Amino acid sequence: MFFPKSSKKDKTSILLLVAVSCLVILGCIMVYSASYYSAKLNYNNQYYFLSKQIIGVILGFVAMFFMSKFDYRKIQKFSIPILIFGIVLLVIVLIPGIGVENYGARRWIALPGFTIQASEISKFCFIVFAASYLAKNRDKIKSFKGILPIILSGGVMCVLILLEPNMSITICTGLIMIIMLFVGGMSFKHFLMLCVPALLLVPVLIIIEPYRLKRLMAFINPWENPKGEGYQLVQSLYSLGLGGFFGVGLFNSRQKHLFLPFAESDFIFSIIAEELGFVGCLFIITLFAIILLCGIKIAKKATDLFGCFIACGITTLICVQAIINIAVVTGSIPPTGLPLPFISAGSTSLIVLMGAIGVLCNVGKSKDNFTKLNLSLINKKT
Repeated sequence: MFFPKSSKKDKTSILLLVAVSCLVILGCIMVYSASYYSAKLNYNNQYYFLSKQIIGVILGFVAMFFMSKFDYRKIQKFSIPILIFGIVLLVIVLIPGIGVENYGARRWIALPGFTIQASEISKFCFIVFAASYLAKNRDKIKSFKGILPIILSGGVMCVLILLEPNMSITICTGLIMIIMLFVGGMSFKHFLMLCVPALLLVPVLIIIEPYRLKRLMAFINPWENPKGEGYQLVQSLYSLGLGGFFGVGLFNSRQKHLFLPFAESDFIFSIIAEELGFVGCLFIITLFAIILLCGIKIAKKATDLFGCFIACGITTLICVQAIINIAVVTGSIPPTGLPLPFISAGSTSLIVLMGAIGVLCNVGKSKDNFTKLNLSLINKKT
């Protein structure tokens, strides 16, 4: 249903859809494996997280199909309202009674029967606005005044996300902003003007919040306090070590038996490493590498600047988030909560990302649509 008719021009989109479908299917399997023990214990239903994930997958495929058929150029006309919508969501989530608080953070909006994570939607809203602005103001990007609207809109979103608080999504959004500006033609001087203050701000944000400082200390030496702040990272490293080259076998993880917190979401890659080993991890990283290469190819061959920049933004979002998640669970950067795209439990992220893949496929087939449109116009004239 989602796969375009076979042609040389469609090979990139087909490869992209195959990679995403593999990640989504593997995600369902691993969400069940990582969560059935805790789900049975806490909800008396071992399929609790799996059922929610499957609903997210179904809605995600619907979003992917719709966005692959909907002309992405029409989205550009509504880029400012879409940005405002994203900002409004981030404001609403901070309102007591509407925003749902878990583990000391207010990141979800309560709706009848379900919740949505505002920041997951807002990231895509920002990408649409940034892509539209870069496409319309190509000649202004070299000046600081020209890039100011993107910096201000991205900055507002980062501040609102930080107030939840959610530093990981803040960093992810900031990186998307900088990369899109760089690809859009921002001068190297302005690139440094953004990167240097951002790098200096990170330690300040860590120091002013005690829990972030504790996480940093746990990252530097998790074994100093293995039952406290270093517990999650230590348990993640145990999972990675137990897996070895081929893993202990699917569904055979020991760490998911309440040893590793958030095993079905932020730290699902650790369970994958334990059950499927280095081979399984390499397979997943390869799939993300395929998405990266397909995204770059689609961006390069886009028929218009908006298509190029939105493809770049979507690819950046997926790959930056995957890199940060894997870096966290392997102890390469301080622990922070960020789901692994298409795999971690979480319907909002899954639906938004699969819808974004639909947009990416739409950009990829725009060359065929553009050619057909030109041919029809020529035929009419003749």
